[in-house]
Amino acid sequence: MVQQVAVLLRVARCAVALSGAGISVPSGIPDFRSPGSGLWGSVDSFAVASLAGFRRHPEVFYNWIRPLVRTILQAQPNPAHVTLAQLEAHQCLDAVITQNIDGLHQRAGSRRVYELHGHIRQATCLRCHRVVSTDTMIPTFLETGEIPRCECSGVFKPNVVLFGEMLPEGVWNAAVEWVERCDVLLVVGSSLEVSPAADLPLYATAHGAHLVIVNLTPTPLDGLAEVVIHADVAVTLPRIGELVLAQKGVDPEANPMERL
Repeated sequence: MVQQVAVLLRVARCAVALSGAGISVPSGIPDFRSPGSGLWGSVDSFAVASLAGFRRHPEVFYNWIRPLVRTILQAQPNPAHVTLAQLEAHQCLDAVITQNIDGLHQRAGSRRVYELHGHIRQATCLRCHRVVSTDTMIPTFLETGEIPRCECSGVFKPNVVLFGEMLPEGVWNAAVEWVERCDVLLVVGSSLEVSPAADLPLYATAHGAHLVIVNLTPTPLDGLAEVVIHADVAVTLPRIGELVLAQKGVDPEANPMERL
């Protein structure tokens, strides 16, 4: 199956990856639903991470996300992230669409990344709508635990998509355009249970794309995929990448950051 995926990527006219929380688990960032370790395991997700809940009790959200932000900042890209960056650097992958907010794709060297659920690099004041960088805000928050506030006394909300919010329109439109254009969609580490991101493979296959799913556990769309591999993405994706890059005479151990 690994060889089959490598062939699909090698001959693809346009290949796109869709990544979910599972790609970052090997980097030490927990996913949301795994029994015993998922981020939703001990909390009411809608109470903690909905826009309505945030407006009512921002301290609940910030208490929950504080250890996650610390984990994200300490995490390093793993071999799955690096493989996608290498494939892009050598014109074997055109774009990465991700459900993650951790920025590990960019840190691994990926250039064309569409973050469906936002990121923590910026925050927006819910009162005056001022957008600011979180470069100085996050260290202070991690040290004190105090809720970040604007000069107008409004509460800053990180630019991540909470329950009850629309996805960033420009990012979503670009993601749809890419999946409808591609002839191979590689789903990596996503349970495909969260809409509308979970609909992207349907758009891709409706336009004739080959669907490949690499995820540790089954997904609702496994039956639609041409290839399904239930395995650790940090092990399987590098094996796929090595086969693809070997066909191009590329050293798979090369650092993609040095080639961009």
